[in-house]
Amino acid sequence: MIHEPMSLGALAAGVLSGTAISRAQALAILNVPDEDLPELLHAAFRVRERYWGRRVKICLLRNARSGLCAEDCHYCSQSVTSDAAIARYRLDSVSELLAGARRAVASGARRYCMATSGRGPSAADVARFRAAARAIKAEYPDLELCVSLGLMGEETARQLKAAGIAWVNHNLNTSRRFYPEICTTHSYEDRIATVRAVRRAGLATCCGGILGMGETQEDVIDLAFALRGLMVDALPVNFLHSINGTPLAQRRRLPPASCLRALCLFRFTNPETEIRVAGGREVTLGWFQSLALYPANSIFVEGYLTTPGQAAAAARRMVIDMGFEVESLTEE
Repeated sequence: MIHEPMSLGALAAGVLSGTAISRAQALAILNVPDEDLPELLHAAFRVRERYWGRRVKICLLRNARSGLCAEDCHYCSQSVTSDAAIARYRLDSVSELLAGARRAVASGARRYCMATSGRGPSAADVARFRAAARAIKAEYPDLELCVSLGLMGEETARQLKAAGIAWVNHNLNTSRRFYPEICTTHSYEDRIATVRAVRRAGLATCCGGILGMGETQEDVIDLAFALRGLMVDALPVNFLHSINGTPLAQRRRLPPASCLRALCLFRFTNPETEIRVAGGREVTLGWFQSLALYPANSIFVEGYLTTPGQAAAAARRMVIDMGFEVESLTEE
């Protein structure tokens, strides 16, 4: 078993030599005993350090359009199935999106992600984000720009790329098997098609999942292996922050140790990928969230789409106190 002495070190060495882990090893990682969790984190850190050193990328997410969505994603406070008490507003103006970029830079963010509710972007939406990207790049040429706009095709992605947007976020969220349990208005295949279209357009892919929605360990492994197959460039790992008014409001939070094991699994299955510990880290990991920096090399600050998050100053202190380095805006 991989939790025996030295076996986790051997697993890390194998990954660093280019050996892909098996499903049996993946399942063993998710079942490492609590007493062996420090060893697992150290093994994952060896892989993380090879490709990312001790750097931590800070990202800021702006909810550029809130609510008003006809999709039925059960985890989402903005979906048609949600009665959550959230702000609902139409698409931000170019000046508002630019103001968000200024806030991101002031927060020490290296990447600024603009997200919208809805099935996918309209032509007017694309034009708005193209104009915003040009304005932001004129002021902050080194700031990485990401958008999360729902389902899109290759031509839309190419238009966004031409304006200076380099990344598109579109998560798989869970396994193919479990997907119909959390959404019925679009399919897992629709999401796969969007990720592939984005890659064909020459944009970097930001694609991950949400844990704690009722999936099994096999579903988590399926997700990790699917993301490996897609060779995603960035992999956000979210933990369900259940919100009153949504179908998943009564889901119990995952134990912090289970979250850390899952992060290690994603590092072992996707060793060279930028892994971001994302939504729900503050409420799910609690005091243990700093340990997520051992497998992960990126975090969000200042909140998520409709939920609060760690303040930027506190996040930077956490990174430094753990012996890591905040990646600056001017770094290559």
